Amino acid sequence: MSASHSSSKLPPPLDLSKLARLPGRLIVVGAALTVLGLGLSLKFSPHGLVQFGYSWLVAFMFVLSLGLGALFLVLVHHLFDAGWSVPPRRFLEHIASLLFPWMAIFFVPIALLAPRIYGWMTADPHLDHAVHAKLPLFTTVGFYAVVVVNFLVWWVLSHGLRKWSIAQDATGDAKCTFKMRAYSYWGIFAFAITATLAAIMWMKALQHQWFSTMYGVWYFAGSVWLTLGTAYTIMALLDRQRVLTQVLHDHQFYFVGTLFFAFTVFYTYVTFSQYFIIWNANMPEETFWYWLREQGTWFWVSMVIIFGHFFLPFLTLLRIDVKCTPLIMIPLAGWAWVMHYTDLVFNIMPVLHPDGFPVRWFWLDLGILALMVGVLAKAFLAKYHSAAPYPLKDPRLIEAMGLAHPVATQISGGELDETDDLLDGPEQAKGGQS
Repeated sequence: MSASHSSSKLPPPLDLSKLARLPGRLIVVGAALTVLGLGLSLKFSPHGLVQFGYSWLVAFMFVLSLGLGALFLVLVHHLFDAGWSVPPRRFLEHIASLLFPWMAIFFVPIALLAPRIYGWMTADPHLDHAVHAKLPLFTTVGFYAVVVVNFLVWWVLSHGLRKWSIAQDATGDAKCTFKMRAYSYWGIFAFAITATLAAIMWMKALQHQWFSTMYGVWYFAGSVWLTLGTAYTIMALLDRQRVLTQVLHDHQFYFVGTLFFAFTVFYTYVTFSQYFIIWNANMPEETFWYWLREQGTWFWVSMVIIFGHFFLPFLTLLRIDVKCTPLIMIPLAGWAWVMHYTDLVFNIMPVLHPDGFPVRWFWLDLGILALMVGVLAKAFLAKYHSAAPYPLKDPRLIEAMGLAHPVATQISGGELDETDDLLDGPEQAKGGQS
């Protein structure tokens, strides 16, 4: 008895010895560029620390997208009592748990530079009606209170879900499943509120005069889109290395690819709806945001987003067979990283550089991003090696493999088969792969 996803279809495992050293190299190069950029921005940039703060904010919001997207996928897995998403759930739990403490540590420079980055912090609410209308949220106390609440909620959710998931590997107790569902019931509401507050207070607030009820949804859609492409890549890599092969069915790749396609459309719908409603309303306090992003080279950046963030992935993913073809999906996932980062630059940098994309500081942006990605990658690998690669005793694991539960119940007489081996422990589950 075996799943229909056969290891005989796969090429030989990859030699990942060189890839394992990549996070360390990213940290070294990223740290060097970050320190150099901080020094040069203080010496040569008229904006001083503000330039460094904006570059840091872009990288932070990018890596935050991965953590929030992974947390959302874990939450909906439990809410819908899904079976197919059991195998990739464990590495998504690891990614989500990076929200605390790592993302909280990365937020420290933003917290310190906030009075320089966010103009409303030094504005008089009695003279600036846009700030006055948003009281008490748009106050210094309100800003830092949101920071504390957000990271507290993300810590409780991500670490609670991961703790009970790993505990189930040892006991197989149904209590663990019920605990994870309980976290998800209230967690989905807390996630919606905190993710919206993060997008508004840390990005939209750069131009506090602007109004948009869709901004939180826009950031959420882009975050999940990015995470789905990343999850597909990790799942394909673990499949190639024979780590998840025995518990995967072909439909996992199809479903993740379909969700990737769905969020391509959803992101575009949200982005266009925001633009369409605001532009047609023609209110100066709203349209100025788009007018600014039509100046200089920002217009061409917007064209890149329109065609690269929507048309290219949309047309590529229309075919059903593409969703099950890693040779196409993995490069597309890499393209999603480029497009999501470009989208964040388009939302953040025009405030500081209204004339166009700041090419001269692009190396600093990439350096900070490399530093953060390197640190998070090392933390992720440490978490990955500390637990089984997938939930060993999840009640829906057999279903995830494409097998019917009644078949599993017919095993008797003390004879072990492939399904029994998979439930014995991480060594057997990995098929002998370390």
